[in-house]
Amino acid sequence: MKKYDVYAVGNALVDTEFEVSDIFFDEHDIEKGCMTLVTKEHQQHLMGILKEKYELKKQSGGGSACNTIYALTHFGGNAFYSCKVADDEVGAFFLKELGDDKIETSLGKKSEGISGQCLIMVSPDAERTMNTHLGVSENLSIDELDFDAVCDSKYIYIEGYLVTSISAKSAIIKLKEFATKSNVKVALTFSDPAVVEYFGEAVNEVLAGGVDLLFCNEQELKVWAGTENFENACAAMSKIASQFVVTRGPKGALLFDGEQYINIEGHPVKAIDTNGAGDMFAGAFLYGITAGHGFETSGRLASKASAELVTMFGSRLGAEEHTRIKNLVFDS
Repeated sequence: MKKYDVYAVGNALVDTEFEVSDIFFDEHDIEKGCMTLVTKEHQQHLMGILKEKYELKKQSGGGSACNTIYALTHFGGNAFYSCKVADDEVGAFFLKELGDDKIETSLGKKSEGISGQCLIMVSPDAERTMNTHLGVSENLSIDELDFDAVCDSKYIYIEGYLVTSISAKSAIIKLKEFATKSNVKVALTFSDPAVVEYFGEAVNEVLAGGVDLLFCNEQELKVWAGTENFENACAAMSKIASQFVVTRGPKGALLFDGEQYINIEGHPVKAIDTNGAGDMFAGAFLYGITAGHGFETSGRLASKASAELVTMFGSRLGAEEHTRIKNLVFDS
């Protein structure tokens, strides 16, 4: 019996979220709808402007993979998270939230420098735009990995954002190789269209040899495959990933279980913030399949959970919402 359902590795970030007008992006030359890496100085400059003009909506621990395993643990799974934080207030905040959410980590000595933060701007159409300063997360390396925990896990889960760092990319390639040799399944998320567009070569380096399970949204899939034809993009992905999940916003999701495609219906809701929707889908889905549920049931749980998430600000639901959604889906 494995101790962990999922061993995840990703950036350790604290999210600070504002609701903004569309004109803000034009005024400050910000690419809407994508994650952009910025300097600490630029992020602090934007933060100052936002605090003067807009209301702070939420601040919480974040990072794509961390949001995913947060969801998994609150649905009832067990997870281990490898990351890198500095010995500062932001890092202490992040680690406290990990412990409060019963997510294990091997992180001992903290690094010199500053911990990563993500400035999230939510526009009226509910789209999230992120300006991220990785801080010490940019230097995540093999030293932060725990290979004993990997061996005691059903899956490893790799955050696509890590390919933007040379040391992190090297670490996750070694992690993937080790997991494969140890008969631990490998799951990967593309994380963001900008990752696939601007770091496509690095993404394919990590994908080399294939993966057991891949998560992406429709836009990311089409960018990766180099085609606007959805069916052709799925066919290309089936040659790389044994199984995959493609989220399609209000249209739901398409799952490939290795043999057949499964359509999962979306839920009509009024979205106010799409931040973390893909992370939530992955967390709920990973919980479902590692708890013994099939692809379709796991997909229905993930679709319902991500639909609920986008109706509120922030990238995470409360513990009671996870329980309610799980009971609603599994009892139906």
